[in-house]
Amino acid sequence: MHTEDTVVSTPEVKYLKDYTVPSYWIDKTFLQFDISEGFTVVSSTLTMRRNTEQPSIDLVLDGQDLELISVAVNDKVLEPSRYTVSDSYLTIDAGLLDDNFLLSVVTKIEPEKNTALEGLYKSKTMYCTQCEAEGFRKITYYLDRPDVMSEFETTIIAPEGLYQTMLSNGNCTRDEVVDGKRSVTWHDPHKKPCYLFALVAGNLSKIDDAFTTASGREVKLEIYVEAKDLEKCDHAMDSLKRSMRWDEEVYGREYDLDIFMIVAVDDFNMGAMENKGLNIFNTSCVLAHSDTTTDAGFQRVEAVVAHEYFHNWSGNRVTCRDWFQLSLKEGFTVYRDSEFSADMNSRSVKRIEDANFLRAHQFVEDAGPMAHAIRPASFIEISNFYTLTIYEKGAEVVRMLANLLGPKKFRAATDLYFSRHDGEAATCEDFVRAMEDSAGINLTQFRRWYDQAGTPQLNISDSYDEAAQQYSLTIKQHTPNTPGQQNKQPLHIPIKIALLGSAGHFALRLENEAPFIDSDDNTQRVLDVLEAEQTFVFTHISEPPVPSLLREFSAPVNFSFDYSDDQLLDILARDDDGFSRFNAAQSIFTDWVRRDLQGENINSSIQPLADVYQQLLSDEQQDPALLALLITLPAQAYLLEQLKPANPLHIYAACQRIKKKLATLLAPNLLPLLNHINETLERLAQEGLELSGQSMGLRSLKHAAFELLSDLDGDNAQQAAFSSVVLKQFDAAINMTETLAALKCLVAMPLCAERAQLALASFYQRFQDESLVVNMWFQLQASQQTLDQVKDLMHHKAFDFNNPNKLRALVGGFCGQNTPAFHNKDGSGYEFLADQIIRLNLSNPQIASRMVAPLTHWKKIEGEQGKLMRSALQRIADADKLSKDVYEVVSKSLAEAS
Repeated sequence: MHTEDTVVSTPEVKYLKDYTVPSYWIDKTFLQFDISEGFTVVSSTLTMRRNTEQPSIDLVLDGQDLELISVAVNDKVLEPSRYTVSDSYLTIDAGLLDDNFLLSVVTKIEPEKNTALEGLYKSKTMYCTQCEAEGFRKITYYLDRPDVMSEFETTIIAPEGLYQTMLSNGNCTRDEVVDGKRSVTWHDPHKKPCYLFALVAGNLSKIDDAFTTASGREVKLEIYVEAKDLEKCDHAMDSLKRSMRWDEEVYGREYDLDIFMIVAVDDFNMGAMENKGLNIFNTSCVLAHSDTTTDAGFQRVEAVVAHEYFHNWSGNRVTCRDWFQLSLKEGFTVYRDSEFSADMNSRSVKRIEDANFLRAHQFVEDAGPMAHAIRPASFIEISNFYTLTIYEKGAEVVRMLANLLGPKKFRAATDLYFSRHDGEAATCEDFVRAMEDSAGINLTQFRRWYDQAGTPQLNISDSYDEAAQQYSLTIKQHTPNTPGQQNKQPLHIPIKIALLGSAGHFALRLENEAPFIDSDDNTQRVLDVLEAEQTFVFTHISEPPVPSLLREFSAPVNFSFDYSDDQLLDILARDDDGFSRFNAAQSIFTDWVRRDLQGENINSSIQPLADVYQQLLSDEQQDPALLALLITLPAQAYLLEQLKPANPLHIYAACQRIKKKLATLLAPNLLPLLNHINETLERLAQEGLELSGQSMGLRSLKHAAFELLSDLDGDNAQQAAFSSVVLKQFDAAINMTETLAALKCLVAMPLCAERAQLALASFYQRFQDESLVVNMWFQLQASQQTLDQVKDLMHHKAFDFNNPNKLRALVGGFCGQNTPAFHNKDGSGYEFLADQIIRLNLSNPQIASRMVAPLTHWKKIEGEQGKLMRSALQRIADADKLSKDVYEVVSKSLAEAS
């Protein structure tokens, strides 16, 4: 055996243009895991064949952190001189291999020491896997790429009685005890890439149920958790069954195995993983009970369960050819789960939530050093490309396709896509081509969405011709330069609009367009923006209208239009599109922050908005969940992007001033409203509707009011009245949503400082055995306390540096939600984050690289603070043994200095 140790100072860049098909295929994979305390022996037997369409080359198998025990070809053990082993590969001379052959490899691994949580690792007392994207190479030597699809049979062996739960993909074919060892075999008849492999061994309890498919087959459903968590699984099971039925009804997709299993794991880098038939979930995405889970938590569980189930077709049956095509499965599936959630809840509210999240976070990513197209051209570490661009912007691109085709044609196109590529590793191009071939349209220009990075900017202007009764909209599109991409070409951007007049919405007809045929929906339409500049002329418009633009957030773009305050207030008060109303409110708030930063007095502008809010809050026909969004100020990340370059502390202070003024004006309306909401919620709870959409909507409105009123200023009577409401809610709350919202207010209000400390202590004492609740406790404090207090919490007995959920709660909560402390003028917040990244880089590079994000936008920060952020980045770059995960993010961020 010859061993090569390769030291690479600069990690290798992989390019989409360099893709080549595999030189070898793996038709069948037989795996045996012999689990012992401290180590596991993995034996693999692969039925392989040469790709005769490719030149004959050596077989190069991926492998990492493996101890190789033996290699055999066609049952003949190879002498060590006949193969080469490096840190990353096992290479076998092509001359030893026939066109068809068996390859047997035995490796030894140590899951107990696997802190990276990739491959096979141990979480508490259970073994589990995470193989996406490239974790399977930490289990055995293999062609670890998504276009190599194989039929898997897996046998798990452990001492009899040690593990009652021994699971893998597919259907269980054998469970027996031989010579004091239990042996369980699973067979998955559907070919899949190794990233979809899963294994679990431990002592778990389960709930089970069944689902009858549209064709009449009965599927067993099982959710495995620790025994203490059994009562928290019902919501996930109900969500699973709703997902299965929805996918049959909306997409015609039926489940294809005899059993579907979910396992909850506390130590997990991701939210969940769609391994075929055996989905492994972060506990935060499967456990839900009203005592320990917020309303947002319930909705997240429903969405993630749906997302992973929908992957059975959009990701598993049809997978991606290479990792550059990641959005093929993730963008499409996010779109599917978003539509599912919209059907299960409020469609308007869901659309606003998705748009708001995209604008506050993905747009920031698009404007930063890690900006990339939804089909990136290159990467160093694929784990760094599990991004909001791939997922959320990818979903918006699919949504635009769905809207361009319409419901019937889009369903026909997806049917064609699934049937054409079932059992294959496909590309984004395959998906778009199915849309074209099915609907008979040309999407050549639309394809640019897959290759161009950045958020398009639309500059929209209007004019009105009173004599001709014509109204014109001129739309100019421009996509800013991004790293590696200059001079972007015009995109195909569908912009849904309506025109609001004094008597309602105008019927819309373009110049030279035929008269309307009777239609119930001629008051809104989609404009296909194709050129760098286009003008659309509408006829029969009897007065200057107020344009309602980008309705339903019809495209992932920024737009500017010179609205007056009165026009924005008109949209907020009277428009029938939720997103347009939300955008109007956000535009007003953003403009106020800008003007406040420039030293203007905005007091006179606030009263008219307060008047509209008073009108809306008194209207019982309004959706309370929508009202909650309408009275919420923009996220700090969104404001920083809109107002760049800027000082985060100045933006934060401006927002606090605005909130105080608005809260004072609205308090006479909000305080009585809180009492009314509480009375209604009490009645709904008595009727068993505590978790209904109506109850959740009312709670969201109440707690949006809490967010405003916690900044009340000046009127001691109002402050005292609100404090009394909050204290009463904390003491009498019957669910986690109410408890946590009250606790957050107590911590935020100086008037309640002493009571807040007692509340934090009692909250922890009550929920100290509930890991997910303790995470919320960490996050709440991290978002509002000083850096020294956060550092103290890192030494708390409940904090575990090796647990991603704990890190996201405490460190992520501090950096993402605590503007005053993280952006402290002395740079201590940046240094703190750099310290954690450098430490984490050695144990879990994947999580470490994701935590770099708050420092990557240093160029948008004014003055000395931007320089301090860059210095923290440079210190990370200079650290010893920097992983390629962290190296890629840090190096690209620092490159912006040039």
